Amino acid sequence: MPEEPKGPAPVSPPAGGEEPPAATSPVPSKTVVQQPVAAPKPEAAAASKPEPAKAAEPVPGEKAAAPAVAKPAAPAAKPAPKPEGPKPEPWESELVTRLRHEHGSGIHEASTYLGQKYLVVDKAILHDILMRLRDDERFDYCVDITAVHYPKREEQFDILYILYSFPQNERVRVKTQIKDGDSVHTAVDIWETANWLEREVYDMFGISFDGHPDLKRILLPDGWKGHPLRKDYPILQQDQEWVKINLGIESGQ
Repeated sequence: MPEEPKGPAPVSPPAGGEEPPAATSPVPSKTVVQQPVAAPKPEAAAASKPEPAKAAEPVPGEKAAAPAVAKPAAPAAKPAPKPEGPKPEPWESELVTRLRHEHGSGIHEASTYLGQKYLVVDKAILHDILMRLRDDERFDYCVDITAVHYPKREEQFDILYILYSFPQNERVRVKTQIKDGDSVHTAVDIWETANWLEREVYDMFGISFDGHPDLKRILLPDGWKGHPLRKDYPILQQDQEWVKINLGIESGQ
């Protein structure tokens, strides 16, 4: 016959009549919940800051350490040199060759600067050069006559003529230099427009033009003193006497 399943083993009573120990059941483990830590109070945080370290007091008889000397700063780098600008270049042409052949050293310079052709000539041949440019080279229009003042130079004034040729659509400039008090021959007999242009140069710079038909001021009154475009004429100067006589007021300058 098959064996019957055995049950749990019998528990023998303890000797001496003691009761058997009660059966124990497993105790579930407790879940530990972490409580948030409170931020320290400002007073407590301030109290918890470490005190700054105090400088060590010198010991008597010992030399104090020399303070560290800062190294001098390195010299600043030199700025790069500025690039050179355009320079005049020699003007070589048949016109220049003919003029040099006829007048020699009277042609001081023949150059072109940024496409602008110019001649620097002696005052003695200025009128002949201007006449030649009109008659033979067809520079039939005198655009402007002006001057520039260089007070530190022996020949203080440059007189500049700007000419234009309608047939050739070409410009040329002619320049000469004179001393203060010198005059040049008028160009009114070459171009009628030179009449008013020379009067303006006379008014602003005090340069005279020999043979001019009516050389007088054109911008300022006849009694005005001085020539405002000269470098030695102060920028705020005004003819005090003329203003008082003609306007009856004191100059506001």
